[in-house]
Amino acid sequence: MSMAKSMSLLWGTGSPPCWRVMIALEEKKLQGYKRKPLSFEKGEHKSQEVLEINPRGQLPAFKHGNNILNESCAACLYLENQFKCQGNKLIPDNPAEQALMYQRMMEGLAFTDKLNSVIYYEWVVPEEERHDSAVKRNRTDLTTELKLWEDYLQKVAAGSYLAGAFSLADVIVFPNIAYAFRFGLSVGRYPKLAKYYSLLKDRPSIKASWPPHWLASPQGFDILKDL
Repeated sequence: MSMAKSMSLLWGTGSPPCWRVMIALEEKKLQGYKRKPLSFEKGEHKSQEVLEINPRGQLPAFKHGNNILNESCAACLYLENQFKCQGNKLIPDNPAEQALMYQRMMEGLAFTDKLNSVIYYEWVVPEEERHDSAVKRNRTDLTTELKLWEDYLQKVAAGSYLAGAFSLADVIVFPNIAYAFRFGLSVGRYPKLAKYYSLLKDRPSIKASWPPHWLASPQGFDILKDL
């Protein structure tokens, strides 16, 4: 517990990158770290407090002592490597499983980009710069991406994780999948993703770090319902 006292996290609820770091902290039994929720809507991620840790003005902004990690994958890798013997092991030793784990983990970042391009297009792109063709292309790219993950899950045993045992691949990718369902992804069209989602959503680390505002309003959105 004392280790966690030297850690602090500035985060935003519902942000997959923030959620990844929180899942990793739970898995490594590092509860009790200092955490402060900030509001994206109010622009608090651009505040001086964040910029001092993360000049990009993005969340998460994570510190362990004087060590700063603002990229979610980097923070997760760091936590696993610094606390190898604590909590759950998140990087397998077996070379084949480790290779698959790193591959899926990094592919999870491409998945995040494709999701964000669809979900935030209207939010990020000024109205006069929006194009139907871009919307269509973004949606097609996301559909291709989702089918890829659906296919990856066909290849793992039923009730399994992305690379053997629960690993950093799941820590990185699960928030994307939860996000997709939150935004209306069809359970019928992506049954493997839906099964994976229901397998993981009750895992203690994921339940403990579930976005608070999702609990408050379980009803999500329907942006992805036609994909």
